[in-house]
Amino acid sequence: MSYRARIIPVLLIQQGELVKTEKFSKPRYVGDPINAIKIFNEKEVDEIVVLDIDASKKNQSINFSLIRDLASECFMPLAYGGGIKTLNDIEQLIKLGVEKVIINSSALENPAFIKEAAKKFASSTIVVSIDITKSMFGNYILYSAAGKMIVTSWKNHLAQMEDAGAGEILIQTVQQDGLMKGYDLKLIEEISRAVSIPVIACGGAGSVSDLRSVVSCGASAAAAGSLFVFTGAHKAVLISYPSSSDMKW
Repeated sequence: MSYRARIIPVLLIQQGELVKTEKFSKPRYVGDPINAIKIFNEKEVDEIVVLDIDASKKNQSINFSLIRDLASECFMPLAYGGGIKTLNDIEQLIKLGVEKVIINSSALENPAFIKEAAKKFASSTIVVSIDITKSMFGNYILYSAAGKMIVTSWKNHLAQMEDAGAGEILIQTVQQDGLMKGYDLKLIEEISRAVSIPVIACGGAGSVSDLRSVVSCGASAAAAGSLFVFTGAHKAVLISYPSSSDMKW
């Protein structure tokens, strides 16, 4: 019996442009996000994630105008993350057509915010994004793209977010980001066992086989950036998405 997992392209936005990073740094311009959305529409993508990588890091306001334009072109479920700080932010995004909101920095700084958001908008709307890196000793530690001090362990944070009512967890691994050398399967398996809510794995996919592997390790969905915007050894820009037959396992 074949299993159809969710396969989710992740689009990174910086100053209104589509970029791709490596290890959360060196953003490379890869095109116009609206054009990318249009192409993914044609490819009948399961759902799509849009992350503004500067909004929280530089304490910028959400670019609601851009999100409105993206949502108006998007014929698939759209999740947005970046700079979400208040319940009013979430309400505005939903009114623009965003189906799920992705919260990272605000969840670290104020865990109670997730509880409030889940209560008002339902858990199915709230995705908590957790970035994990490795210390020089090889231990997994929480990473804050906003540059804030991490005062809790990633395991404690995961448990706290699930208890607060998060509907899903998006795990991003810093070391794997953009390298297309595979997911950190050990970490994803450990996280999937630690929580009962769906886990979306992101960071490192370089092939359909990698997507298959991470789902086999317990992820409910496989997300990727480079895999869907680059092609070839020199990473030429080409937006793609696996066929339905490639994604059955």
